[in-house]
Amino acid sequence: GGSASVALSVSPQPVEATDDAFWDQFWADTATSVQDVFALVPAAEIRAVREESPSNLATLCYKAVEKLVQGAESGCHTEKERQIVLNCSRLLTRILPYIFEDPDWRGFFWSTVPGAGRGGGDEDDENARPLAESLLLAVADLLFCPDFTVQSHRRSTVDTAEDIHSIDSCEYIWEAGVGFAHSPQPNYIHDLNRTELLKLLLTCFSEAMYLPPSSDSSNTNPWVQFFCSTENRHALPLFTSLLNVVCAYDPVGYGIPYNHLLFSDYREPLVEEAAQVLIVTLDYDSSTSSSPTVDGTTTGTAMDDVDPPGPDNLFVNYLSRIHREEDFQFILKGVARLLSNPLVQTYLPNSAKKIQFHQELLVLFWKLCDFNKKFLFFVLKSSDVLDILVPILYFLNDARADQSRVGLMHIGVFILLLLSGERNFGVRLNKPYSVRVPMDIPVFTGTHADLLIIVFHKIITSGHQRLQPLFDCLLTIIVNVSPYLKSLSMVAANKLLHLLEAFSTTWFLFSAVQNHHLVFFLLEVFNNIIQYQFDGNSNLVYAVIRKRNVFHQLANLPTDSQSIQKGLQRKKKSPEPISRTNSQDGASMEGSRPAAPAEPGTLKTSLVATPGIDKLTEKSQVSEDGTMRSLEPESLQPLPEGNLPSAEVSHPQRDRRRLSSASSSGQWTPTPDWVMSWKSKLPLQTIMRLLQVLVPQVEKICIDKGLTDESEILKFLQHGTLVGLLPVPHPILIRKYQANSGTAMWFRTYMWGVIYLRNVDPPIWYDTDVKLFEIQRV
Repeated sequence: GGSASVALSVSPQPVEATDDAFWDQFWADTATSVQDVFALVPAAEIRAVREESPSNLATLCYKAVEKLVQGAESGCHTEKERQIVLNCSRLLTRILPYIFEDPDWRGFFWSTVPGAGRGGGDEDDENARPLAESLLLAVADLLFCPDFTVQSHRRSTVDTAEDIHSIDSCEYIWEAGVGFAHSPQPNYIHDLNRTELLKLLLTCFSEAMYLPPSSDSSNTNPWVQFFCSTENRHALPLFTSLLNVVCAYDPVGYGIPYNHLLFSDYREPLVEEAAQVLIVTLDYDSSTSSSPTVDGTTTGTAMDDVDPPGPDNLFVNYLSRIHREEDFQFILKGVARLLSNPLVQTYLPNSAKKIQFHQELLVLFWKLCDFNKKFLFFVLKSSDVLDILVPILYFLNDARADQSRVGLMHIGVFILLLLSGERNFGVRLNKPYSVRVPMDIPVFTGTHADLLIIVFHKIITSGHQRLQPLFDCLLTIIVNVSPYLKSLSMVAANKLLHLLEAFSTTWFLFSAVQNHHLVFFLLEVFNNIIQYQFDGNSNLVYAVIRKRNVFHQLANLPTDSQSIQKGLQRKKKSPEPISRTNSQDGASMEGSRPAAPAEPGTLKTSLVATPGIDKLTEKSQVSEDGTMRSLEPESLQPLPEGNLPSAEVSHPQRDRRRLSSASSSGQWTPTPDWVMSWKSKLPLQTIMRLLQVLVPQVEKICIDKGLTDESEILKFLQHGTLVGLLPVPHPILIRKYQANSGTAMWFRTYMWGVIYLRNVDPPIWYDTDVKLFEIQRV
């Protein structure tokens, strides 16, 4: 091991590829682990070989791939062969990042090696495969190798060994689930071997980490492209194996609480690796292609037969064509079970092993909903969607003060934005919320809609500064569901009015070009509820009446230069973006821990900016019968100042630039014309009419009965009606998420950042020169 790698770099002349005795010492050692290989082969040495003895590095890579190809050809029947395959796999996992970080080497695996023809050395070189292709095909074969990575189907030892080339790998899928009914006996050794090979696969795919983020997200990863093409005869069984292994995993020690303390769980590393490989193979920009739209026909197979065939990436293709109800149920139940695991931990400590791969699961769930509309509709068909919603709200609330988890905040919000574009999501939110997951939010009695609003309020008023670009998204989600909310609790109603109060102060409205959009969103929420759900919402109506002067102040917002300047002065005195004091938070739920900031020194990876809400969504109008039609951009009143600067996410150089240029002449300043341009469009008519009708009546009750008691007023409001008194209801507008290359690139940087940070044992990519993101310390 160690001595051989030193010999490589100090050896002044190239070592011949035929010198088997020399090369064999790299993989012949018996008991090593991947951690040993990382310790024995230090980074400095790999770089030294790369710079000083490039031909030795090339030969080493070529020989290691050759050994994997031989193992795949022979079927790895002896312990010695299996050991060689594992050691070559570990060695390549160690070396590949150093190949990728050097632009001169990056093409090396895609060049053909003389004599490495498809059938050995005798053929013409035209037929030679690039090293990368040989490597990927060998790994695919090895992942379905009887007695190495899958159970053998032989009845007796007398039979000849199964020929690896004649087996139908679809009969060897790793776990029951989508398209496969048989659950093989768990085998600890097979799981370990699969995990090692998947680690190598993930490392092959990680070339993406060494290219800077580009606006052109369609540049495909050649490793993924080849592996997920028809060249890989195992594409379908491997896709199915990865998906099923993830969705079937139950960290509760197979249903026995506290059992996980008794045995080490060898399945979890495989599940994590499978989830990571799966999301990377699904890195695909659906906005540049027509994703396959599927009609309602069902066929006898797990995958829909579709014309046209859809994307060339078979993993994306298969994912988009899953269509059986029982398959959807299996996937949804599995993802919900795993996402809920950290929550179960909080109220039944130690009852189950706590899993750490919730971010990968959220990316997978996003891909499922984005690429397979039938799955999205299935998720929303029953209240099962709430089993996804509650964990997401838990993560959002828990991560709101932690700078290292900005990415988690974004993906949670993106998923809710995608779901909120469907009417059913709003309807499902009316289900009473009874789960008592300890969360750092005020105690309330109400529905899932109340939970969502209370958590969003908490994020906006007590999250860190970097979350401000998400405010548009958070309020858009509330707008999208508002027409369907039957009855908000008093706690949630007060939170919405507190947000309006905070967002409509003059300094907030005048201090940035798009801040007034937040007021427009909130007014739209109130209008939707008053127009479409007045009857059950006496709490909200009462809150609006109590805070009526906020609406009057908005209607009378001053627009002259002097007042604008005065408003901006006030900002300098109170720099806190939103007052945290007057939101009357009651006690938090029992057993909850306050959301904590990241520990100093925590590593995080930078993210690219996400598109502004106008690029992220497109408007649809809901007709009387509940169907939606997309609105042509021309027929729409754009949000005033429609060309938003796109929202900012962590981008260190740009943040510094933005702060420093604040004083320069290029800075935006509010003008009377600008304030007038949007003040005249504030949709206040419905609320003003409601106040005009109800305030005198409420005041009269208070005087007549000498009342200061809320309950009498609420009782009156419950039985009141505004039929015929309000303006004609406006059409319901929904802002639906639309795929775009900006989010595709965001997902790529986020996903690889998660994978980079989560692979610490061994630290596959640490201290290599990655370009897709920056590694930062909090």
